[in-house]
Amino acid sequence: MNILLIGSGGREDALCWRLSQSPSCERLVAAPGNPGMARWAHALRQVDANDNDAIVALAKDIEADLVVIGPEAPLCNGVADALDEAGIACFGPSAKAAQLEGSKGFTKDLCARHDIPTAAYVRTEKADEALAALDKFGCPVVIKADGLAAGKGVTVATSRDEAEAAIEAAGEGPLVIEEFLSGEEASLFALVDGRSTRFLASAQDHKQVGEGDTGPNTGGMGAYSPAPVLDDDLARRAMEEVVQRTADAMADEGMPFRGILYAGLMLTEDGPKLIEYNVRFGDPECEAIMPRIADDFAAMLHAVATGDLADMPDPTLEDAHTMTVIIAAEGYPGTPKKGGKITGLEDAEADGAIVFQAGTVLDGETLRASGGRVLAVTAAGEDLQQARDATYAALDKIDFADGFHRSDIGWRELQRRS
Repeated sequence: MNILLIGSGGREDALCWRLSQSPSCERLVAAPGNPGMARWAHALRQVDANDNDAIVALAKDIEADLVVIGPEAPLCNGVADALDEAGIACFGPSAKAAQLEGSKGFTKDLCARHDIPTAAYVRTEKADEALAALDKFGCPVVIKADGLAAGKGVTVATSRDEAEAAIEAAGEGPLVIEEFLSGEEASLFALVDGRSTRFLASAQDHKQVGEGDTGPNTGGMGAYSPAPVLDDDLARRAMEEVVQRTADAMADEGMPFRGILYAGLMLTEDGPKLIEYNVRFGDPECEAIMPRIADDFAAMLHAVATGDLADMPDPTLEDAHTMTVIIAAEGYPGTPKKGGKITGLEDAEADGAIVFQAGTVLDGETLRASGGRVLAVTAAGEDLQQARDATYAALDKIDFADGFHRSDIGWRELQRRS
């Protein structure tokens, strides 16, 4: 089949790499793409990922059998609806269904209506309402921006002063104030075609910029898959109590979800509880998950897009552990330094690692940094320690003077098993 992939980050580079290896993929076009994606796609096309009309026109031009949407903003902007109206299969939810990520308040209300386990919460519209809500939960307390925030719109405040500062920094507008849940976090990725659901993979990421999970939140500084803390029993419970209930609720309310449902979970003493949903693959979790996919990935996504997931076998994963470490540009998650020269990628990949590109641009024949998160270095091993060693060995071969990375991705799980 002909496939159009929308996006330009490390997540999309990983999707492009895996789709290009699918037996059912005959032609793959990425838009707008990046220098890394040019290695796998048959062509790159310069189209604005948020221009629905241009995406539909391109899909028609290449006679796409399937359009795969990488980032969340186009989904919330209704690109799947536009493609559906044109009769083109799209892996990604409608704008209404994308509210699961686009509005945390929407998701919390859905959970309340359908008995989906999550933290107690209060929705607020104004700063004074948010301040009053703090009295309900005490500290620590979680403060979330209601809309899209690229993975950085959450504050876990450990004191009243910190909570008030987070509310003040958010300004006037909708917030969700939540009970703090104790436990360990894990990410679950499930395929959903409207009603049918399939567990795909688990992962754990590291949101904070500093060693030991300290400092401000980022879009993600590294991840590994699978997440051993999400064992088979917990994964089964999460699929039944969280994912399937959500799929049924969305279908019953007239906005069926089709795509990848990424559930951020807290593994509490009472079982898995939903922290939040994303309606696309995580980044950098996607870079860690893609090397584990053993099936015809393109066929799998097409079955989701066309509502035929029930006819597909359960996804098969390679018996391996993977790790991804992000190399970010100096200044991230604030204003990143752009333009830094990058070399050594071929050496880094010589022993089987893959370097997915995120914020990069070609300057003639020189690869340079163009964003905050620049590269995602990924490798596999028989266990997490082997995956960690292979990933950092590859990373050490990359020369990027303006870059930095965390040296402790996977530290909690590795410490637990030492």
